[in-house]
Amino acid sequence: MLVYLRLFSESFSFAINALRTNKLRTFLSLLGITIGIFSIIAVLAAVDSLDKSIKGQLSGLDSNTMYLAKFSFGPTEVPRWKRLQFPEVSYNEYKYLKSNLNDVEHVAFQIFARRENITFESKSVNSVNTVVVSQEFEDIQALKFSEGRFYNESESVSGKPVVVIGSEIANQLFGALNPLGKKVRLYGQKFSVIGVVKKEGSGLFGDSNDISVFLPANYVRNRFGDNNKNMNNIVIIKPAEDADVDELKAEVTQLMRNQRGLKPDDMDSFFISIISGLQDAIDGIISTLNGIGWVISGFSLLVGGFGIANIMFVSVKERTALIGIQKSLGAKNKFILFQFLFEAVILAVLGGIVGVLLVWFVSLAANALVEDFTFVLSFFNIFLGFALSSGIGLISGVIPAISASKLDPVEAIRTGM
Repeated sequence: MLVYLRLFSESFSFAINALRTNKLRTFLSLLGITIGIFSIIAVLAAVDSLDKSIKGQLSGLDSNTMYLAKFSFGPTEVPRWKRLQFPEVSYNEYKYLKSNLNDVEHVAFQIFARRENITFESKSVNSVNTVVVSQEFEDIQALKFSEGRFYNESESVSGKPVVVIGSEIANQLFGALNPLGKKVRLYGQKFSVIGVVKKEGSGLFGDSNDISVFLPANYVRNRFGDNNKNMNNIVIIKPAEDADVDELKAEVTQLMRNQRGLKPDDMDSFFISIISGLQDAIDGIISTLNGIGWVISGFSLLVGGFGIANIMFVSVKERTALIGIQKSLGAKNKFILFQFLFEAVILAVLGGIVGVLLVWFVSLAANALVEDFTFVLSFFNIFLGFALSSGIGLISGVIPAISASKLDPVEAIRTGM
């Protein structure tokens, strides 16, 4: 055992001395591996961060929540020209479903409306996200409030001009003032502020509750009618906790077909999208991004590996005479093998350490510069960086090391002279 420990120790010392002697060559070899490890760990960390951010945004929703609309939230085989003929989901259909559906907690109506400007006295916030919904939306989204409340059923049904604003909107319009009871102008009319949504950070698709305003759907219906081409309607259905999602979806489908008078051979003129299906689609996209990242970064790792292999072959060539002298003095093949193998592995591991450190510094800078997004460098990615760099060192150095260990001492001394 002591013999092997001494063998490892001496081989390691020779490898370190060789790297110190050729500083420029060592630096260039490190650079190749560093770029490769940095590329792959940075890509994987960025994809993991994006995945975590998206899943965090979806975590506030029940994965079985359904969205009934004339359009699909995911891929569909229905041609575009056919989808354009589908009618909008109406407010009457929302009330019909709410009255007839079983095993549901909440059914809400939402209108996708264009962005609007909101003003208070001389202050204005342009192009805010308008969330035009019925009162059930509060429970489906599990909204939390820093001040005030959401509008109730009476205010929602009557279309009363009340508004709930996001924390960023409140900050820009009112500053240190209490927003509750203040009058803001929206759609050219005054609205009473009755609530401020608690700050939550960036939204899933760029729109956050922080920069949104919530107002009753019936206010918009009363003002613009039900046939406005610039607006799209959806019905949001949150199943009961113990509900069978497939059965509920079939029930919604049948009720909608009956309400619209569709014949048995007519295709559905609506889509029912489920959050869990959206999560599966996101998982597929994340997996694809990871695959693309591996392919792109793999080329960088390949270049780094070839760089180390090339340097090791050059190193063997330069030290041929020294190898012959070592072997003539009794050095075993294992000693020569480990000497060059350690040199390759040390190069690769040092490159991996530098690459991981660079990713860490980049993650710190990204977290400091980008608000509401956390760049995550997981332990798995760090371990992966070290494992890959060590593997590259072994693979790149094994052939040069074997060729060095098999040199004939007499031929090696003569060739090196």
